[in-house]
Amino acid sequence: MTSVMIVDDELFIVELYRDILQLRGYKIVGTAFDGEEAVKRYVSSAEKPDIIIMDHRMPVMNGVEATKEIIRNNPAQKIIFVSADVLIESDARNAGAAEFLPKPFRMDDLIEKMQRLSAR
Repeated sequence: MTSVMIVDDELFIVELYRDILQLRGYKIVGTAFDGEEAVKRYVSSAEKPDIIIMDHRMPVMNGVEATKEIIRNNPAQKIIFVSADVLIESDARNAGAAEFLPKPFRMDDLIEKMQRLSAR
């Protein structure tokens, strides 16, 4: 079972991802509502997620900075970066994101990217 950490500052988005992913058989091992919290939880977690879904615009620390910190801690971590700002894609990929998904997107598109990453 693929484990997932969800990072987004919108509670309803976190809950939506969690509910749909759990219905699809994914295990949610953590959530965070800003980049700094995501980094702290990731570093202190005994069980690292297989995949992190990372939002871009969040308070305290944005998704690009959080991605850099997480990748610095574990270069093999798989991160799907999601953002309404398509111009941030190159920054997200340079920070270490394996995939980029522009918002809004269909949940099937997220699942497809997760399946592709899980197979790598």
